[in-house]
Amino acid sequence: MFPPFASWSVLTTDFLIVLYLMLGGAVFSAVLQVCGARWHYEYRRVALSLYALYPLALVLLSVLLSAPEITFPWFNSEEYASAWSTYTLQFLGRSTEVTLPQWHNYAFLLAREFGGFMLVTFLFSRYVKLMMLSDETMNHWRRFRRISFWVPAIYVLYGTMVAWDFEMTMVPEWDSAVYGMYHFISNFGMFISFTMILVYYFRKNNMMVKRIPDYVYNYMSQILIAFTLMWIYIFFAQYLTIWYGNIPHEINRVAETENGDFSTLWWTVIALKFGVPFVLLIFDYTRHAPGMIAGIACCIFVGTWIERYTWIAGSYPSGPYVPGHTPMTSPFDIIATLVVILASYLLIRESLVRNRVIVLAGSPAPL
Repeated sequence: MFPPFASWSVLTTDFLIVLYLMLGGAVFSAVLQVCGARWHYEYRRVALSLYALYPLALVLLSVLLSAPEITFPWFNSEEYASAWSTYTLQFLGRSTEVTLPQWHNYAFLLAREFGGFMLVTFLFSRYVKLMMLSDETMNHWRRFRRISFWVPAIYVLYGTMVAWDFEMTMVPEWDSAVYGMYHFISNFGMFISFTMILVYYFRKNNMMVKRIPDYVYNYMSQILIAFTLMWIYIFFAQYLTIWYGNIPHEINRVAETENGDFSTLWWTVIALKFGVPFVLLIFDYTRHAPGMIAGIACCIFVGTWIERYTWIAGSYPSGPYVPGHTPMTSPFDIIATLVVILASYLLIRESLVRNRVIVLAGSPAPL
């Protein structure tokens, strides 16, 4: 009935991308609001329009949680315990039985995932509404200012839980103290990249109601290189700790991804998310060239998708003499992703028009 785990991981990856695109707008706007960045008024309607992905994110989450036996390898506890016992016998010289931690509990999983999703959507919906009303009265402004402090904090807590459930604890007993931070920093950089691609496309096609000034590209590029450096710092901090400790149940997941079937994807992520952005964005000329910025943003966006897929699909070995699944090489991968892209496009376009960010063909000409 279901495709193999590695192919199903494409759908899990699509969900995470949609989820963080949905959440990123409110977080980005709130951070700039708290910091007092006046220029964000020109950009925040673009960012907040991505919150329209809420229904798609909820549908994808429901689909994934309704099929735990294929979404989470640990759900088939007897089968997975057997595989884990073989693993410990090989590296520790003794057989041991695996008892799944209480975190790996399906009822608890459903409660925390749906509960967390409803909490963040309620808070972020409230933020978006107050932002739209903030210019009307001083009371609305104070409430908007107050909720701006909560949005980033809830994002960090919720992002950590999502990182644990859909990536880190895919392998029971594998953990990283900084994985939550590594996860949502990576995805927030992806969100910034996506909005820069949108703005470049709309400006180039003269679709924006109010044209975003050129200097915003420089500001956004500086934020993008900051998150690129934060990502590689957290990435290396996690990698160095695991590599130096060389504990089998920690190092083997990383080594399998780095040197095994997904090694090409692993090194592609490093190139797209750090190599290309760092080499190009350190130059002042590049940060003022919209076309080059859009190209760099595309690299980061694609690199983040591959990164998410590698951590998810690589969490469960395919077995000896069975090559790892390359994404977008099966009908399910392609069809599922195309459906997600089409639904995302329709939701985002309708939201951008409703929020008076863009005008479509046949509408009054932009100002």
